[in-house]
Amino acid sequence: MKFDRLVDQVLRPAVIIGGAIPLAVLIHRLLNDKLGANPPEALEHATGFAALWFLLASLSCTPLRKLTTRAAFTRLRKPLGLWAFCYALIHLCCYLVFDQSLLFAEIGYDIVKRPYITVGFAAFLILLALAVTSPNAVARRLGGKRWKSLHRLVYVAAALGVLHFLWLVKLDVNRPVAAAVFLIAVLLLRLPWVVSRAVAAPERPLGSKP
Repeated sequence: MKFDRLVDQVLRPAVIIGGAIPLAVLIHRLLNDKLGANPPEALEHATGFAALWFLLASLSCTPLRKLTTRAAFTRLRKPLGLWAFCYALIHLCCYLVFDQSLLFAEIGYDIVKRPYITVGFAAFLILLALAVTSPNAVARRLGGKRWKSLHRLVYVAAALGVLHFLWLVKLDVNRPVAAAVFLIAVLLLRLPWVVSRAVAAPERPLGSKP
């Protein structure tokens, strides 16, 4: 119960409030002309990066619950996921305004003809569906089984987000590769046998053979 109170009274409010910190930093840097030679591009890349890592953080809540047997970790999923959607929305708006000047014919052409735009837009549509159906009232109307089936698409969104990031950066692939490794680890930790080995790995006596 103490841990549950810690999550509800400290960690969850910290996520809800702290999720705005990356955006506040970006606004401060923008107002002080510290976003480099191309501020629109810097905003677009930074918000996309934030969206992906908030999404991956939300996916890590279930493995944390399984590894620690602390169910309270799952209460962090929704605020982390909603912040991922918020940053993805800002990322999309930066692309629409700065890259395409709201020329919808050009936007449609990009979505159809440029693969990294296609997968990025698909990931955003999934996050939009998940954000719209996140309120408890909507979940009740959908029913538990349909709601869970829909929200499993979050893993598809994460994979598409990683692919979008990888295709976007082209040369410096360190961050998208790190995101891909993190996603693979999260997916592996959803497998029951992996979790059971991680939790219950017995210690061998000193001097014993492996």
